[in-house]
Amino acid sequence: MSFLRTEGIVVREVSTGEADKIITLLTKGQGRVSALVKGGRRPRSRLSAASQVLCYGDWVLYRGRDLYSVNSCDVIEPFYEIRNDVVKLTYAAHFTDILMELIQENQPSPGLLKLLLNSLHMLAKTEKNPDLITCIFELRATSIAGYAPHVQSCMNCGAAPEKTYSFSFRECGFLCDRTDCVERDGSAVLLSSGASRAIQHIVYAPMKELFGFGLSQEVLQELARVTGRYLRERLERDFTKLHFLKSI
Repeated sequence: MSFLRTEGIVVREVSTGEADKIITLLTKGQGRVSALVKGGRRPRSRLSAASQVLCYGDWVLYRGRDLYSVNSCDVIEPFYEIRNDVVKLTYAAHFTDILMELIQENQPSPGLLKLLLNSLHMLAKTEKNPDLITCIFELRATSIAGYAPHVQSCMNCGAAPEKTYSFSFRECGFLCDRTDCVERDGSAVLLSSGASRAIQHIVYAPMKELFGFGLSQEVLQELARVTGRYLRERLERDFTKLHFLKSI
């Protein structure tokens, strides 16, 4: 019987049997891991609290015949502020939905896990606009996963623009305002200078500086249209968790 010790966060739980559940963890070294929590649905279980969605901890798992089982967990951060707020929980569900698409089993993804933890911290512990956190998460997650757009310069001529950039979803990056560059993609979306700078920052900033900016509501809406569409087109999937917020 082999044991695995890893830090990880619960992103999904499914009931099974009379009192058990199977959880999905996003871990530092093993990527996505499924594990059985025996008796995890019993209120007095020592693993009941640790195995709830969004609980981040130091886990000890042992491999059975078909999947891991949880031996123990030392909770590092439970993110109670998110779990007790339906709006914040919906944003968090959107984040984990994206990572379930990007992270596979036995595929170490420490960058994506760190991004998730930092994003949840900003959502739980600060007053930063959750829509801005979402834009940052969407674009940085796709970038870490290998879908980074080319936004350092114009994709066609390599130069900085004389006035503004446009974002080309077809070319996956910036086109400058020179005539031959703009004509490369007539459907490219013209960006304000604030939105183009925000996109550059999200793609290239060090993680510790990633959330260190704010935007006007107008520019934020512009940025959200770009990051949401870019996410959908690169991953070829529509993420619908945030649609719930329109009904409350």
